[in-house]
Amino acid sequence: MAAERREERIFTAFFHKLFVSFDDFVEFALKKSIFSGKDSFSRLLKARMFVHGIIKARYALLAAFLLAFAPGRALAEAAVSPTASLWADSGFSRVRLVSAVEAVGEGESVSLGLHFRLKKGWKIYWRSPGDAGFPPSLNWSGSKNLDKAVLSWPVPERFSVLGFDTMGYKDEVALPIKATLAKAGEPLSLKVVIDYLACNEICIPLRVNLALDLPPGPPSPSAFTHLINRFAVRVPGDGSAHGLFIEKAELLGAGAALRVSASTTLAFAKPDMYVEGPEGLSFSPPKVKLGGYGKRVTLETSIGGLQNLEEGLAGKSLTITLIDGQRFAEKTLVAQLADAAAAPLAAARTSPGAALGAEPPLLLILAMAIAGGLILNLMPCVLPVLSIKLLGVIKHGGGQRRAVRMSFMASAAGILFSFLVLAGILAALKEAGSVVGWGVQFQHPWFLISMVLIVGLFACNMWGFFTVRLPMWATDLGDKASHIHGLGGSFISGVFATLLATPCSAPFLGTAIGFALSRGVGEIFAIFTALGVGLALPFLLLAAAPGLATRLPKPGPWMLTLQKILGFALAATGVWLLSVLAAQVGLAGAVVIGALTVLAGAALYLTHRLGGKFGRAGAAAVVVLAALAFWTPQGFSPVAPVQASKGADVLDKLWTPFDEAAIGGLVAEGKVVFVDVTADWCITCIVNKTFVLSEGETFKRLSSPSVIAMQADWTLPSDAISEYLARFKRYGIPFNAVYGPGAPDGLVLPELLSQDSVLSAMDKAAGPN
Repeated sequence: MAAERREERIFTAFFHKLFVSFDDFVEFALKKSIFSGKDSFSRLLKARMFVHGIIKARYALLAAFLLAFAPGRALAEAAVSPTASLWADSGFSRVRLVSAVEAVGEGESVSLGLHFRLKKGWKIYWRSPGDAGFPPSLNWSGSKNLDKAVLSWPVPERFSVLGFDTMGYKDEVALPIKATLAKAGEPLSLKVVIDYLACNEICIPLRVNLALDLPPGPPSPSAFTHLINRFAVRVPGDGSAHGLFIEKAELLGAGAALRVSASTTLAFAKPDMYVEGPEGLSFSPPKVKLGGYGKRVTLETSIGGLQNLEEGLAGKSLTITLIDGQRFAEKTLVAQLADAAAAPLAAARTSPGAALGAEPPLLLILAMAIAGGLILNLMPCVLPVLSIKLLGVIKHGGGQRRAVRMSFMASAAGILFSFLVLAGILAALKEAGSVVGWGVQFQHPWFLISMVLIVGLFACNMWGFFTVRLPMWATDLGDKASHIHGLGGSFISGVFATLLATPCSAPFLGTAIGFALSRGVGEIFAIFTALGVGLALPFLLLAAAPGLATRLPKPGPWMLTLQKILGFALAATGVWLLSVLAAQVGLAGAVVIGALTVLAGAALYLTHRLGGKFGRAGAAAVVVLAALAFWTPQGFSPVAPVQASKGADVLDKLWTPFDEAAIGGLVAEGKVVFVDVTADWCITCIVNKTFVLSEGETFKRLSSPSVIAMQADWTLPSDAISEYLARFKRYGIPFNAVYGPGAPDGLVLPELLSQDSVLSAMDKAAGPN
């Protein structure tokens, strides 16, 4: 074995050196003879075709070498499973033939799959590979009872390297195959020779032989049925099932660019397009222009290689594949020259705001953000913070105006600082391609544990268990004895107010945040700053008129009683946070974290009472208990992740699990569909459900047979729900929409629901009687 491996290494090194030397020769020849003189472009094309032939020849040579010295890796002679061939393993890619059925049955065809598994960094190519590569090709000539085999292609990924774009697959793919039998009901013996190219930093052509026999008998599903179906559903259709509609393909200017127009029933999230045309042409990645609130799009691509077409591209057929996240469509269109006179009109139709109304200007969105932040002060999610605000006001009752002004300015600074930090984090995540949204940090246990500990810390401080002194570098914020109620404490209370405000929504807030997160970094920072100004506005008003605070009663012993009562209000907030945490780490895990928090509070109390040498031991105990709280989720089985909604066993009888794909069919049947996107951590959602959706005429209407109430639970991260919200340019909850024959695209309701708003939307969605 060692001798064989040594022989392989010697031959591999020999062929690598041969190919590299040959590449140097070709490059020298091209530079010296091809690109000199006139008509250099046509010479380049000829050179490209010449080199392409050379590459094919050397690939054949390499394939012969691989087959000669590694026959065990390239040839599968028998199948381990009766419905799968052996893997043909090259070391960096594996391929096998699998069947969706155990036997051929009595039908005329069977479903197969060509199953590839690739090592990290390796890829194979789509039917139209792009600027390089070639797709897998199959030769079935050795098969018996096979009339024909049709290969289907799931949507590929785009790979961009040094300005070159290719399309293909990485990690794993199963290419669906429909095999038609020559004689139905008789055994099927399959033998296929596959040539394909696998690439990483280098590209290696491979040839493998696969064999699979299917006996006669009932076509029971095999172990590979799910695998084949998983990729078969990613083969693009006409797009109607996904609400995608490819409308036309127009040639711009002298035909050097192509513009494709498309529309959708739900707003586009991140559209992309692949174009296939006559051989020799190439199409660049498209420039995307969204309009009509994201429901219309134009994609413009430049065309290369038009010199190969003597008659131009007009009148030729093009196959357009449109992709938008998990939605895709494919359509063959005839390319038409755009009417020069109609071009400005076409641009206007696809410009943002046309057809479906102009999107609001930035100044209006900023005003809405300030209003939303201001209203947020009155929402139930911010009520626990009011205790801190109230104590701050009472503390300065009868005090100096300057002290009052500085305290409230510090709180406002804490709020603005927090919003800027939040804007920076969301902008960075958005640029990195991650899912972003308002309040999504409550989907992560580490954040909830942090909030439980912080709330517990504040409650213990209000109960007098301890005082927090600022470090020396922060003493400039107040006097040297500054503690949690000083300027530094006021700043922290502003940060705390922002943290507790994020699971809540308010009128104008959803629109402003949706606009921000669908735009660039500048808009995100501008709008989140306006939100911070709105939330901080009460502090700023009191800082401008400190006399309002100085007219309150002077501090006295009664404050101690009020302080303890408000400490219990914060403790109640901690219990609510633990209930949200229970949905993520389980009830037992939440109970353990709650117990550790209580023990940390007890340690603070004992330290306060005993003092002296017990001070450091108490502080160390708090640190250890906090660390154990963060470790706790690792020791408990997490709750199963949410797919699109909670199961029907968790939802009450009113609600059915959210299923976006089913909405269109229900509307076609004349049903009204009410969608409620909610989460355990969303207090506004709980308010809506408690006081509107579960009460009065709204509850009766939702319970009627003509209305389907769907609930999507976003307590835990869910890509399906995130993509659904993004299509409406929403990045936070609550979110409610109503569909029906009169509103097949959905009517979006305000964040705070009322009986009238819900009933009116359902009446409109139901359409005329």
